[in-house]
Amino acid sequence: MSFYVLDTDTLTLFEEGHPNVLQRVAAHPAADLAITVLSVEEQLSGWYSRLRQAKDPARLALAYGRLARTVRFLSKLQILDFDQPAILEYMQLQKKKLKVRKMDLRIAAVVLHHKAVLVSRNLKDFQRVPGLSIEDWTQ
Repeated sequence: MSFYVLDTDTLTLFEEGHPNVLQRVAAHPAADLAITVLSVEEQLSGWYSRLRQAKDPARLALAYGRLARTVRFLSKLQILDFDQPAILEYMQLQKKKLKVRKMDLRIAAVVLHHKAVLVSRNLKDFQRVPGLSIEDWTQ
């Protein structure tokens, strides 16, 4: 059985109830699914930005409500750290000059370190990472 790590794009679709993603997630035990702390950072950073931009009470309330919902959703998932072994993996990938964004390369490093399968729609960029197994669960 494989261990799957949801990339930020798939995580967002999961939270929003994308039917194909929900079906694929439901087909696996929770112990076989995870996200990275990097996806947590990306998700929360987006809501923090909206909070800072909110100028009226309705938008502020909406942003805080979505932030709270996101935190509750993320807290139910297994979160993989960007720890020292993953950082070392990331540094090795950096040396290869793969033309992959920093956060995506960090996520790839965590996935490689855990010998997992990355679940993402971003096949174009992640396919540049040698040895990374990728699946798109939106199909």
